Amino acid sequence: MLQQTQVETVIPYYMKWLDKYPTLKNVAEADETILLKSWEGLGYYNRCRNFKKAATNIMKELEGQIPTDYDSFIKMPGVGEYIAAAVLSIAHDQPHPALDGNIIRVMSRFLKQKKLSPYNMKIIKNHVQMWMEFDSPGDINQALMDIGSKICKQNQVLCYKCPLENSCAATLTRFPESYPTPKQRKPIPNYDVVTGIIWKNDQLLILQRDKKNHLGGLWEFPGGKMKNGETQIQTLKREIMEECGIDIKIWKKIGSIKHSYSHFAIAMTSFHCTMINGQEVKTDQPFEWIKLSQIKDFPFPKANHKLFAILNTQDWHD
Repeated sequence: MLQQTQVETVIPYYMKWLDKYPTLKNVAEADETILLKSWEGLGYYNRCRNFKKAATNIMKELEGQIPTDYDSFIKMPGVGEYIAAAVLSIAHDQPHPALDGNIIRVMSRFLKQKKLSPYNMKIIKNHVQMWMEFDSPGDINQALMDIGSKICKQNQVLCYKCPLENSCAATLTRFPESYPTPKQRKPIPNYDVVTGIIWKNDQLLILQRDKKNHLGGLWEFPGGKMKNGETQIQTLKREIMEECGIDIKIWKKIGSIKHSYSHFAIAMTSFHCTMINGQEVKTDQPFEWIKLSQIKDFPFPKANHKLFAILNTQDWHD
């Protein structure tokens, strides 16, 4: 949960998760949709799916025993160098530097490394590893993470509070925040998206996203990206025919929301719709006709929750 998410955000999710799934066996046996619902709002949903896969592998193939050697641990789904190093150092006192953004920033300043080249990253890793040869690898990793999150921040440094102040090379420059050189971020693309809430009596249609794609396993209303020269109505009718194999009648516009993901942003407009009589949904995607009361049982992307907020101020039904 702490991958790419701040501690303050994670804590309530973590506590609820432990209440609901206190053991790996609980996670392995849980339905993935229910797990994703518990994860809803944290984002980066592959983390949740990979955790379930890892728990399942541990229960089926390793008799419920989590591997404690680095080479075996890192082979589990969703585990990379950072997770392996963090868990094995903190839980098993093994000397593996957990190089997250905070530790990399602290060490680049401590060692006065401007560029985070592969060579300089190796210098950083070796230096932390050297400290770990003395004692307490997990404490060292957590201390450096805390220094980075509370003292040696990206755009604010509190050197007078830092236990590394007297030996930090960047502090002597008087501009420690200039280390390391910040990455030049490319502007993210923006997409116009149109979706439809398709009603059949008192039920509405939802589709499950392909598990291999972005937001995989979550549920959503049918629709998609606008093409050049299309109107919103044209896009919605085309997308729903492509996704669901049905013609629709569009009744009224619900509203628009904006949402940013890590690599792109969307402006999503939604409409109330109904199927033209006598049709059946034809799609390879899992789909459900659900009542309004069932929305709480399915995991939806955060953008859809913004749409729900609009609908809660209106009449949900068309």
